[in-house]
Amino acid sequence: QVQLVESGGASVQAGGSLRLSCVAQGNTYRTYVMAWFRQRPGEEREFVAIVYTDDETAYADSVNGRFTISKEHDKSTAYLQMNNLKPEDTGMYYCALDQSSTMTRKGYATYWGQGTQVTVSS
Repeated sequence: QVQLVESGGASVQAGGSLRLSCVAQGNTYRTYVMAWFRQRPGEEREFVAIVYTDDETAYADSVNGRFTISKEHDKSTAYLQMNNLKPEDTGMYYCALDQSSTMTRKGYATYWGQGTQVTVSS
């Protein structure tokens, strides 16, 4: 079993920055992808960013150029650096982990964290 523990969510003003962390605890796969999703108020959960096993990354159009995902392999930790935050970035941010990048991108990862709240005020 794998547990994902997110941290770093906070309330900030527009234009500010936050860094989210996600630590994978337990017996992770030998190789895996990690991703961030978010659920904005009144909306469905949506893909934000993913880091693949070869450290390549991909982003949703809405955050590309402002957010950066990274992973520390030896610490089983993924980060999401969020810059130039906007009020529409407000939401609960979830970390996800799976062996399959395809399933993860579609929102069907095996493991999910409990979420960390990000609130951006104008």
